[in-house]
Amino acid sequence: MPELPEVETVRRGLEPVLVGARLTKVRQNRPDLRFPFPDRFVERLEGATVERIDRRAKYLLASLSTGETWVTHLGMTGRFTVDGEQLGEFEEPAPISGKHEHMSFCALRGGKATRVGFADARRFGFMGLIPTDRVESHPWFVGMGPEPLGNGFSAAHLAEVFDGKKQTIKVSLLDQRNVAGLGNIYVCEALYRARISPLIAAGKVSKARLETLASVIRDVLNDAIAAGGSTLKDFANADGGQGYFQHRFDVYGREGQPCLGDGCTGVVKRIVQGGRSTFYCPSCQKR
Repeated sequence: MPELPEVETVRRGLEPVLVGARLTKVRQNRPDLRFPFPDRFVERLEGATVERIDRRAKYLLASLSTGETWVTHLGMTGRFTVDGEQLGEFEEPAPISGKHEHMSFCALRGGKATRVGFADARRFGFMGLIPTDRVESHPWFVGMGPEPLGNGFSAAHLAEVFDGKKQTIKVSLLDQRNVAGLGNIYVCEALYRARISPLIAAGKVSKARLETLASVIRDVLNDAIAAGGSTLKDFANADGGQGYFQHRFDVYGREGQPCLGDGCTGVVKRIVQGGRSTFYCPSCQKR
């Protein structure tokens, strides 16, 4: 599933096409994705102007002139196309037309009409329309922690939410109530850079190490965004190319390979935590 950097990359790619554009000729080609499309979806979108596009965790949020916000979750294979061209390249291509294109519309901006489509071959993504002033109280968003790239995220925040926790630091960082948008790949990478074992209880990590961790999380995410996200299986960015951060992974996907740390003779190990693969170096990452 695309993680925060991938979703942010898509948001930045869609922004110049959609912000300020009026949505016309909206077409819905099936009744549902993971969930049913909103009632009167076409009617509520058609004629609306996109005022801005934001991201909350792994969701795209397009604020509309109608007072509603159009929310999109990409799921595993959700992707947008512009004028029939796929927004990015994939390591494992998935269909983007025919029965797999589930909605389309024209974005009319400055006298120019651009056709935008959305396809989701596996249909794990979903869309919603929420009154803009109720987004934060909606069940999809209520109780979410701060954005890791926002002002609300800090070592002090981590110390507060991890206080007394016996759950491992890895699983705790994936809990969206603690931090919004962090996913498995970048948590593995951040813990490695911070030299913190994924097996340590969250409540046992010192404040000094949390300072390092908070800073490293920001750095890892910013590095991935700057590189265009990670191209893993079905993800593609919104600029017509692959992301290349996966070529910089220090531990993720490197089971059995030598640790890249200076002077370290350890070997990357893979374990399963909370149903997800964890990659780490037992020699570098200490409890």
